[in-house]
Amino acid sequence: MTRNLTILSFLFLIFLALPFGGAIAEDTENTTNSVSGLPLPRFASLKSGNVYMRTGPSMDYPIRWIYKQEGLPVEIIQEFDAWRRIKDPEGETGWVHKILLSGRRTSTVKAKERVLAYASDELLRPIAKLDPAFLVNIEKCDKRACFATFPPYEGWIEKKHLWGVYGSEVFN
Repeated sequence: MTRNLTILSFLFLIFLALPFGGAIAEDTENTTNSVSGLPLPRFASLKSGNVYMRTGPSMDYPIRWIYKQEGLPVEIIQEFDAWRRIKDPEGETGWVHKILLSGRRTSTVKAKERVLAYASDELLRPIAKLDPAFLVNIEKCDKRACFATFPPYEGWIEKKHLWGVYGSEVFN
């Protein structure tokens, strides 16, 4: 009798846990389930030339990196309260307070050799050669390329050469 009661109790606990487990799995797959309500992952940039990346989401955690390049593109991969877990162009991850991030879109050239910028989105007439890791401001993107400014020039750059935009991303 005790054995049957133990088995029934165990099965009842499993039955109770199943609906909750399913709900948790759905939430982790939802790319817009974030504190801010914005999609994850997404790109942003560093707002200033002095940004501390920490090992965890509070001032109590040690500093992992100090970024000195304003406008550096970062990918926001997680959110916790006012903290954003980011990935930099080198693949390093850590936590940054949201006030240190900007929605301004920037990108770095991710190719190992110089990349061409073109006068139009048809990518026919080159106007500049950009070195690897060169920082550009992204104004808009179509299916194949992004229009970028890099004073005193501006032009179109193929997406495959940029870190800071997704291949399927289109925006004005």
